[in-house]
Amino acid sequence: MGEQKLTDTEREAADAKMVDDAFKRLLDSYLASPHRKKVDIITKAFNFARQAHKGVRRLSGEPYIMHPIAVAQIASTEMGLGSTSISAALLHDVVEDTDYTVEDIENMFGPKIAQIVDGLTKISGGIFGDKASAQAENFKKLLLMMSDDIRVILIKICDRLHNMRTLDGQPPNKRYKIAGETLYIYAPLANRLGLNNIKTELENLSFKFEHPEQYAVIEEKLASTQESRDELFEKFTAPIREALDKMGFQYQIKARVKSPYSIWNKMQQKQVTFDQIYDILAVRIIFKPKKKEEEVNECFNIYVAISQIYKSHPDRLRDWVNHPKANGYQALHVTLMSKQGKWIEVQIRSERMDEIAEQGFAAHWKYKDGVGPVGEISEDDGELNNWLRTIKEILDDPQPDAMDFLDTIKLNLFASEIFVFTPKGEIKTMPAGCTALDFAFQIHTFLGSHCIGAKVNHKLVPLSHKLSSGDQVEILTSNSQHVQASWINFVYTAKAKTKIQAILRREGREVQKRGEEILDEFLKRNSLELTFSVLDKLCSLHEIDKHEQLLQALGEKNIILGDQDLHELLGKGKKKEETTKGWLRYVPFLGKQKKGEKAKDNANANAPADYMVLPEDFNKKKPIYITDENIHQFVFKSCCHPIPGDDVLGYIDGKNHIEIHKRSCRVASKLKSSYGNRILDAKWDMHKHLLFDATLSIRGIDRIGMLNEVTNLISEHFDVNIHKLTISCDEGIFSGVFELLIHDRADLEKIIKGLKTIKGVQEVNQTV
Repeated sequence: MGEQKLTDTEREAADAKMVDDAFKRLLDSYLASPHRKKVDIITKAFNFARQAHKGVRRLSGEPYIMHPIAVAQIASTEMGLGSTSISAALLHDVVEDTDYTVEDIENMFGPKIAQIVDGLTKISGGIFGDKASAQAENFKKLLLMMSDDIRVILIKICDRLHNMRTLDGQPPNKRYKIAGETLYIYAPLANRLGLNNIKTELENLSFKFEHPEQYAVIEEKLASTQESRDELFEKFTAPIREALDKMGFQYQIKARVKSPYSIWNKMQQKQVTFDQIYDILAVRIIFKPKKKEEEVNECFNIYVAISQIYKSHPDRLRDWVNHPKANGYQALHVTLMSKQGKWIEVQIRSERMDEIAEQGFAAHWKYKDGVGPVGEISEDDGELNNWLRTIKEILDDPQPDAMDFLDTIKLNLFASEIFVFTPKGEIKTMPAGCTALDFAFQIHTFLGSHCIGAKVNHKLVPLSHKLSSGDQVEILTSNSQHVQASWINFVYTAKAKTKIQAILRREGREVQKRGEEILDEFLKRNSLELTFSVLDKLCSLHEIDKHEQLLQALGEKNIILGDQDLHELLGKGKKKEETTKGWLRYVPFLGKQKKGEKAKDNANANAPADYMVLPEDFNKKKPIYITDENIHQFVFKSCCHPIPGDDVLGYIDGKNHIEIHKRSCRVASKLKSSYGNRILDAKWDMHKHLLFDATLSIRGIDRIGMLNEVTNLISEHFDVNIHKLTISCDEGIFSGVFELLIHDRADLEKIIKGLKTIKGVQEVNQTV
């Protein structure tokens, strides 16, 4: 008994030492920063949080207080925040996880820290709850909190970063939810706030947990090509160093290597291999200005000097120095041709610009003169305030549908910017991809709703005309013009979308009311009542997604109710046969097929689907296995076309069926963010008994015998059946689409690799 007690005592002593050491590191990093040295308040917050979380442990087994310390450490060293933020980070879980209240925090630490802790408590537990509507509400809370004090979201990002760094302990379904949410919301949010390092790490960690094998492959390839990159960097920068030394600059030159996530993303988007990505290496020149007021000119002086050494790419000069991004990012980007025949991007920035690029708004505050305490938003922070104003405008008239609301936020907050001029020469920042109509709504709702066209650079253009940086735009209006439903298809900004939808909803409510009266009258005539079940059945019959759309169609007389509707409601209608999606045509593999013989569809492939229905008490932490025998029990959507060997996940839909998606699928990324509690870990357990459709597109330089060589390689060499073939040739360039029957991803990759070895073949891509 005594020995057990001693072991517990030793463990407590080891824990206490671990906590003390971690706090000492936090204090040391804070004392090394340029902030006012308010050690007392930080120590007080630490002691209070340590006492509040006493005896509580994380999943990893370490004392819970290690998490708040780690979050505070990130806030201090990686964001450069001061004592208020560090104290709030130490206290961020106290109100949620213990009996202490916000009032207790305010009494002990003052109103500012209490306000931040309150903000963090309100948006805790991940942005997203069990239901999408709750999740949208939480997201609105998050944004409203931001507009009170930006430090709420900065500390929330620190909290998420530490959770991502310690995600190993979570079951896979939870990992996919958290990683998906991080990619969908937190990484773009960090990017928008200019937190470049944190954005990159969040993306990489999400990628690592969702696609561990692909992450490991890219890491290994980066390591194996490190030596050749180092050599290229040294040879490329030697003459640049010489020129900068002659000019008398104090500077550093750093190599920036593209992150594994960025590389993988590019490989997916462009459907290229690792070896075909040419911008893995970039060079960063960070200089100390000789004179503070000459900082911008000196950026251009360096650019002139290095473009005399190397030829610059005429279309790849990016001037973020005179036109900073909305997140405050400033730098001059130029792409130069190295002596080795490779384009290399060079980023030129001052030390101040570099710090803002890495730490975003947190660093901005360090460079503000005469501003109040660090972190308080002042009128000087023009871009930041514009951003927060945009959020408030969106929140004034949010979408009723949670997913639309999230998409609207993402569209507006995470887009890159262009600069557009008014007729009087005022500059307006707009998201890239916006139209003349977006610009009209940006200026005023009245202008937008009565817009009939625009003059861009003095030329007449339609409402849907996409704007480019530097355009001068004059909006033309007419009092007889009204908002059209079709406008929603080409506007890009959140403000325009929300205003158009609000006006249409206002008008639509009257039409829906008329539709409801028509439906009510029809039901009463047939002794039925208006219920959700009735609306669901009619929506299903007319293939309409939402009740409002059905009522709208009835009000506009696009649907006339009749006998078919009555039969459906009384249960006399024929049930539509659910079938597996058209692309998923798997057939038994019965030995070797004769050459050229088309595989016959399994009789069950088009039979009514017998989907698995999950019981209420199903353990979501357990992985589900897709086998040759049970594959027909899962719902395969056509959005991403998963085949055996792809990284997949399961999603429990509204009918308790399991949908299978690729983890990288766009639809799945929304599901992970909004319905994280319905995500399942899914694994393949297939044994090459079934065949799946896969479509390859191929392009290359045409020559005699090319088609013969391609088809022979597929059918003879790989023994794969070509299900359908379309091919065309135009001015010596041939392009073809092959529909194949294959067993799994490994088969497909072998075929792609083989096709790329054929002389003249330039591109081989899988299409969904």
